Amino acid sequence: QYSPDSVAGADGELDPTEVTFPGCSCRSSSCALPQCPCLRRGHSYSSLGLRMPEQQEQPFSRPVFECNSLCCCGESCQNRLVQRGLQLRLQVFRTPRKGWGVRALEPIPRGRFVCEYAGEVLGFAEAQRRIQAQTPEEPNYIIAVREHLHDGRVMETFVDPTRIGNVGRFLNHSCEPNLFMVPVRVDSMVPKLALFAAADISAGEELSYDYSGRFHNSPRASREHKPPEEENSLRKPCYCGSRTCASFLPWDSSLFSTP
Repeated sequence: QYSPDSVAGADGELDPTEVTFPGCSCRSSSCALPQCPCLRRGHSYSSLGLRMPEQQEQPFSRPVFECNSLCCCGESCQNRLVQRGLQLRLQVFRTPRKGWGVRALEPIPRGRFVCEYAGEVLGFAEAQRRIQAQTPEEPNYIIAVREHLHDGRVMETFVDPTRIGNVGRFLNHSCEPNLFMVPVRVDSMVPKLALFAAADISAGEELSYDYSGRFHNSPRASREHKPPEEENSLRKPCYCGSRTCASFLPWDSSLFSTP
């Protein structure tokens, strides 16, 4: 079932459509700092910079909060981007070795929002149950996103587009990707998993991102570890073809382990 936005999972633990953030009272056509409380919560898109990792001055990033449905600003506000959804022409196509993939049908400039990775938002227990119920031959679409807070806490978001999702479910992994993921919050603390162009992308070029999150984030933020040889039998081979290919798709054993 196609859905442009994430929906509450079958476990009913989280509802991404619930509005829990207050709206801003800005009356201008487009919100700006320092007046707008939505922008004061974290990064604005202009200050986010969308920079490559080697250009990052700090090993962390502030969160991104968009204006929401309770805000007084108009639909043209510059702080409403990801919530507008897909604005580009993309095509799902069959790749030689990786199954389905997604390519751009028009040039995409660096820093442009491309699409959301949308699906069912699950709690940890349901995500783990679904992962462990899969056979090794089945594709795994569940993504686990972990945000490391300054006080040491870790916020986890699990999105599964296996049954309900959007075009993002067809994006392949690459060890040298042209997209990167940013959790963006609009109505509540449940983030939208937004994918941005990490470089200028040509029409016809396949779109990809690093499933492990290493590409745009601090390497130590990844939960992935070098697995023992016996775990390699559970891992899927990587066919990205990049010079730095790790040979296997990223691995996160936490969803496979039993309590």
